[in-house]
Amino acid sequence: MSQSRDSRTKTDRVLQAQREYMEKREKGYREQALKLYPWICGRCAREFTRANLSELTVHHVNHNHDDNPADGSNWELLCLYCHDEEHSKFENFVRYGSSSGTSARPAATHSPFAGLREALAKGKDEPSA
Repeated sequence: MSQSRDSRTKTDRVLQAQREYMEKREKGYREQALKLYPWICGRCAREFTRANLSELTVHHVNHNHDDNPADGSNWELLCLYCHDEEHSKFENFVRYGSSSGTSARPAATHSPFAGLREALAKGKDEPSA
């Protein structure tokens, strides 16, 4: 019984320390970025006010959340939707790699509407029944 209680208290201490670290880190760069930049999404140009400011996120351009220069050069403000899109693009890049430097797929050669103009013109020439 005491062993599970000790492990629980140790886990609680570790989790509390992690929460404090996250709060400190987030408050620091978020507050700085909100002071440096206008409250506008860097992608879709949506404007924010104090009422909806919680929907504006700080995106780390190089995806390193510990790289927080005082000049804000690694940050951009993005709305929740654009931020999710940016991270999806990065995850796809990590998962599938870059298309640059690889041989491009050959272009599609099938033309689904080939001959449509002639068929329509032919249909106009024939009398309808």
